[in-house]
Amino acid sequence: MFPDKPVKFYRYQKFSAMTVESLCHDHLYFSNPTAFNDPLDCQPSVESDSDRGTLRLLLAEIIRRRVETEVLSSLKGAKLKGMKVETHAKKMGDQAARNELDYIAYHATNPDNEGSVEDAESWLLINEIQSELHKQYDRGVCCFSSSVVNPLLWSHYADQHHGFCIGYDLDRDPEPKLHQVQYSDNRKVMTSLIVQAILKNEPKAQELLDTNVLLRKALPWGYEDEWRLLDKRGLQESVLALKDVTFGLRCKTAVMHTIITALESRDDVKFYEMYADRGSFKLKRRLVDMSEMLAYLPHTARSGIEIFGPINDD
Repeated sequence: MFPDKPVKFYRYQKFSAMTVESLCHDHLYFSNPTAFNDPLDCQPSVESDSDRGTLRLLLAEIIRRRVETEVLSSLKGAKLKGMKVETHAKKMGDQAARNELDYIAYHATNPDNEGSVEDAESWLLINEIQSELHKQYDRGVCCFSSSVVNPLLWSHYADQHHGFCIGYDLDRDPEPKLHQVQYSDNRKVMTSLIVQAILKNEPKAQELLDTNVLLRKALPWGYEDEWRLLDKRGLQESVLALKDVTFGLRCKTAVMHTIITALESRDDVKFYEMYADRGSFKLKRRLVDMSEMLAYLPHTARSGIEIFGPINDD
């Protein structure tokens, strides 16, 4: 699908106990998109190209699915299951959908609304569909870049070069599915696409909807060359193959020693350090000289007497 798919993918990180633990356990952290730098990331704007009747059906189905899923999850957590539980969850979903549609129909008649009752109802339906769509996409996102030498990424995500960058490839069975982020000025999602994905259950429409919600960012973010893994939120076992760690220009030697020591049993992992190209702003990397580092770390503090012996009065 992507003939120019990168060979490696890089995750820029700050040094912390959590990142060390994640490296040791080969975990990846999948974030809630609402915590991203860009508040518009994964927040599409829904616009209508459907009639009011279709909008009502669409909103009702989205609410039914959400409420039914929430009720089933809650009851199963209480160790309740069976046909009665499923019937109850379906009933709650139907009731929630009816309540919302009645609420919208009532407020559409507010005399303070501009335009007709029909236009007001359509506007309220679209806004609620957008709100429900945001709730539906509660997946976690783990972000990578195709570049290890991007100075902006080092400054923005690797603690201004005090951190490091972890390199992965796809040499796993099965091969992981990374998704390429698309950059544009358009964050619209048309209701006709949502109808095809949700009411008609068309796989291609669902895939396109996923892309429009989870994989679109504004053009200025294009410098990131971003790829994403999608999974449950929180720490998950990595589906990628850890291949190398590259340390920033300002990364302390003790931090480098800590990371290298933590992964010393991983013979397949290489360690690099960044350096500045002489006479330009370009970044390059080279292998860490392990023998030089291990020769004086960890250091043991000693007094002058312990080093040179006691002072002789004579």
